[in-house]
Amino acid sequence: MRFYVSLAFLDTREVVEIAKAADDLGYEGLGVPDHVVNLETLETPYPYTKDGRRRWEPFTDWPDPWVLIGALALVTSQVRFVTTVYLPAMRDPYSAAKSIGTAAVLADGRVELGIGVGWCREEFELMGQQFARRGKRTDEMLSLMKELWKPGYTEFDGEFYQAPRLEMEPSPPPIPIYVGGLSDIALRRAARHDGWIGDLITTDRALERIARLRELRAEDGLTMDDFTVITPLTDAFTPEHYERAEAGGIDGIVTMPWMFYAGPQATLAEKIDGMKRFRKDLGLDR
Repeated sequence: MRFYVSLAFLDTREVVEIAKAADDLGYEGLGVPDHVVNLETLETPYPYTKDGRRRWEPFTDWPDPWVLIGALALVTSQVRFVTTVYLPAMRDPYSAAKSIGTAAVLADGRVELGIGVGWCREEFELMGQQFARRGKRTDEMLSLMKELWKPGYTEFDGEFYQAPRLEMEPSPPPIPIYVGGLSDIALRRAARHDGWIGDLITTDRALERIARLRELRAEDGLTMDDFTVITPLTDAFTPEHYERAEAGGIDGIVTMPWMFYAGPQATLAEKIDGMKRFRKDLGLDR
């Protein structure tokens, strides 16, 4: 089982030290979230809570994921970086491909691109991007970005995006694409790529979706052998819980280890101590 430390909702000034500690302690990765702005008033309900309220407080830090990953890559050597999740369709494909590719070069191939199609219509509109058909645009953007990341010249002629003969350097190392979302449409999209990222979810619900992913992959003649599943779990706390998750096909857990020991108001020192205790309690110490 691989454990990723979530960087969501942290003070940006703490993140470098958290990243260095994760690297030193043997964590496999860091989860990097994405929002450009946090609008005070929304008509769009937040879809991942029962009452539609957002999980974070106003004025929570949301650093740019690619600036952050580029910086953290230079103070770490082992941890990987997965976005949880980045919204390509809220950007233009060329700027997105350039930022992602540059970060992947600086990280020497330690970037895993977790993507979603987005839920906040107002944020899309503010960014000048169409909210409707964002799923179709996401699919085409991923195809275009894969072409842009290849060495040499490329051309592209899609429904939404067209590229004359051009090249984009530096060409990054391979970037696996993991798709987030809990709906069947999201699972179908994930099955066509390299992995799936879940939201806060119980182990049973995660395993149900893995079974569905297995079906969808089989329809295309694919197995789960080269497919990655990463998710936070709301009911996993002990080695036995994580062993069950791993046996069911979950490859990675996104977690905030300090939450088990000091809670959401933990100081930086308490966060790092919680990261140490978590690995010790699970028998993961190097």
